[in-house]
Amino acid sequence: MKKLLGLICALVCGSAFAADITLYYSPTCPHCHHARDFISNTLVYEYPELKVTAVDVTKEANQPEFFDTLQKCKYESGGVPVLVIGEKCFQGYGDSMADSVRAAVAVDLTDEAKATAAANKTEMAKDAETFRAAHAERAAVIVEREPVVTEPATNESVAKPVQKKTNKTDDTWVFYVILVAFTAGLGGVLLRKGNKK
Repeated sequence: MKKLLGLICALVCGSAFAADITLYYSPTCPHCHHARDFISNTLVYEYPELKVTAVDVTKEANQPEFFDTLQKCKYESGGVPVLVIGEKCFQGYGDSMADSVRAAVAVDLTDEAKATAAANKTEMAKDAETFRAAHAERAAVIVEREPVVTEPATNESVAKPVQKKTNKTDDTWVFYVILVAFTAGLGGVLLRKGNKK
């Protein structure tokens, strides 16, 4: 009965799920590729409910979010990769970090979910290719975050989306040319009427 109540509480409170990962990376960074490979070829299969968001920090629109993350994580350098897993932050990546990353992902999992992850890890160790093939839907779990372009707002608490410039010509000048021509034409007509009197 206690386990059932714990499971229901965990489901209602949202703690039955693996902590999601946000991976801040640069496409030219070898450690970033290594971290992404570990996540996409191992973690997403061990933790079937895991969601991963990848953020390319070389895209200018993603940089404010990345700098906010560095500040939140209390990192002084802008080195990548940076993995944010729940409330934990990791900067850099090496194989020695694998168990720490797993622990951060599993921190709020139920005992049942942890047992599933352990069983999946064991199956992966036996025959990773067969296990991945049987769970092919997990291969596309990493979602690339598209940058949100914003311009500085006058009120710091509100940012407005920037409209992308297109190759259309600005038609405002056409309006003013027509307005000037109309005014000149009207003035000419009025002057002729005045001269006829």
